[in-house]
Amino acid sequence: MKHHLAVLALALGIGAAQAQTPSTATPPTSAPPLQVREIGSLHVGGRVRALDGMPVREMVPSPGAPPIRVDPNGEFMVEGMYAQYVKLAAPRARQPLLLWHGGGLTGVTWETTPDGRPGWQMYFLRQGHDVYVSDAVERGRAGWARYPEIFAGEPVFRTMGEGWGLFRVGPQEGWSRDPARRKAFPDTLFPVAAWDAFARQSVPRWSTTDSQIQAAYNDYVEKVCPCVIVVHSQGGNFAFNAALAAPGKVRAVVAIEPSGTPSAMTDASPLKDVPHLIVWGDHFGDSPFWQRIRGNVERWAGAIRDAGGTADILDLPAEGVRGNSHMLMMDRNSDEVAARIQSWMERRGLMR
Repeated sequence: MKHHLAVLALALGIGAAQAQTPSTATPPTSAPPLQVREIGSLHVGGRVRALDGMPVREMVPSPGAPPIRVDPNGEFMVEGMYAQYVKLAAPRARQPLLLWHGGGLTGVTWETTPDGRPGWQMYFLRQGHDVYVSDAVERGRAGWARYPEIFAGEPVFRTMGEGWGLFRVGPQEGWSRDPARRKAFPDTLFPVAAWDAFARQSVPRWSTTDSQIQAAYNDYVEKVCPCVIVVHSQGGNFAFNAALAAPGKVRAVVAIEPSGTPSAMTDASPLKDVPHLIVWGDHFGDSPFWQRIRGNVERWAGAIRDAGGTADILDLPAEGVRGNSHMLMMDRNSDEVAARIQSWMERRGLMR
C-alpha cells in the first residue's frame, strides 16, 4: 500500500513527504482526494535525421560487461517533445490546461514547489482542469540530439547564482554560495531557504533550437487541443506563436512573465478571439533587463487589443501584492496568484 500511494502521488505531482506513512508524513491536506480518470503521457513532433561518416568506437556499458561497438552512423529520431497528462473523472473546465515551462527548466516547474508545497499542476487539477505538463525539445524527458551535428552549437548551463538576480529574488550582488550570506529583497516571496533545491531543477538549454521547439509545440497543439495554455518566461514566445498558428485550437493564453514575443511586424488579428492574460511580479525597478522585456510584451498586448482582441494585464504590485519573483508559481503566495488566474478563466467562460 505504501508503494502504491507513493507511485500515485508521484504521478499527480504530490511531494514525496505527502506520500509517506502516517508516522513520517506531512500533516494531510483537508482537501478530498482527486477523482482521476486517466494518467498517461505522449511524445509529439520531431523528425528523423541521418548521420554518416562518424567514427566508430568501443565502450563498456556497465561495470563488468564486455565492450560493445558504438556506431553513431544511422538514423535518429530527434526534436520531439514530451507531455504527461492527468485527466479527471468529471472535469469542470471546458478544455484541458497545458502548462509550458521557461528557459533552462522543465515541466517540474509546475509540480511540487522547491519548498515542498503542491504546485500549480495540483492546484488547477483541484479547480477542475485536465492538466498536461510538458518538457520542450532538448529538456527533461524530451531527450537530446548530437551536437553540433544535429543541434547547432553547444548547450548553455546556468550557474546556481545566475537566477538570483535574473529571477528578481534579490540583487545579483546578494548571491553567495553560503546560504547564510545570501541577501534577498526584504519582501521577496520566493522561499529563499529552498534556493538550492530549486537549483537542482536547472537543465542545459540551447540558444539555437527555437525553430525546432516551436515546430514541436505547434504539433503538440494540433495533437491535444482545443486547450488553454499557461506559459512561463521563455515559453511565452512559443505560446504566442502557437496561438497565431492555430487560433481555432487555443481558447486562451495565460503568460506568466513572458520573456519574448512575435516581432513588431506580426499581424495579431488571428488572435482577436483568443483572450490573453499577462501576469507580472515585482521588483521590475531593480532590473533594466526585465524593464526592456516588459516593454516589448506590453507592445504585443497592445497589438492584440488593436486587432480587436483581449489582452488583460495582472500587475500584482499594482493590486497590492508585493514581493513576487519571476518564479510566481513557486513563491509562497503561489496559490493566491493561481486563484487570480482561475478567476480570470471563470470570467472568460472557460469553465462549465
